[in-house]
Amino acid sequence: MDERIDHAQELCDRATFGGEEDVLPEADLALDGVEADLELARGKVLHARFLRRRTADEGELAHFRRASELYRSLGDRRGEGEAWFWTGVYHQVVRGDGEAALPALHRSRELATAAGDRRTLSYALRHLGIAAHMAGELGEARALLEESTGLRRELALPAGVAANLVGLAYLAGAEGRPADGLALLDEAADLAAGAGAKAVQESIDEARAALGRG
Repeated sequence: MDERIDHAQELCDRATFGGEEDVLPEADLALDGVEADLELARGKVLHARFLRRRTADEGELAHFRRASELYRSLGDRRGEGEAWFWTGVYHQVVRGDGEAALPALHRSRELATAAGDRRTLSYALRHLGIAAHMAGELGEARALLEESTGLRRELALPAGVAANLVGLAYLAGAEGRPADGLALLDEAADLAAGAGAKAVQESIDEARAALGRG
């Protein structure tokens, strides 16, 4: 059992048997933290299911919104930043609404930076880069993806690096540098193979075919 639930139970016992009613707000906070983590995790499960089945579940967004509210009330900037990131991804990836995604992704970037959460920051930068690419802002997109990639290399996230290299390869192609793009895909393929990232490998194959046609 989560230690926060154990702690809340101990506080309940103190209130019930010892008459210490003033400890109950602390129990509420402990359980709010558990609920926030659960809401975030449930939303992420639904998103992973969407990526494989391409069937949207409106509950996904509700989970992320509830998580962000709870984290904010707790003063947990790291958790809130992650919840805002997934809110942005829902709009960008599930709904295909890049404009609606931007405020959430920018907020995630701010909170992750403030909290020193480099993993979530790398994700927010990646998806801001994707948004910039879709808007035709190729230089900005490249800068964002390169910053994200640097963080992922530092954090030893090879599958994440590989995914970013795919994005950078597409950018190279859009900038008239298909040979550079193919070289990036070669590195991405090595990283994906070592990480067992089959879904990323599929993206690499698609990008290689697209650059080859270009």
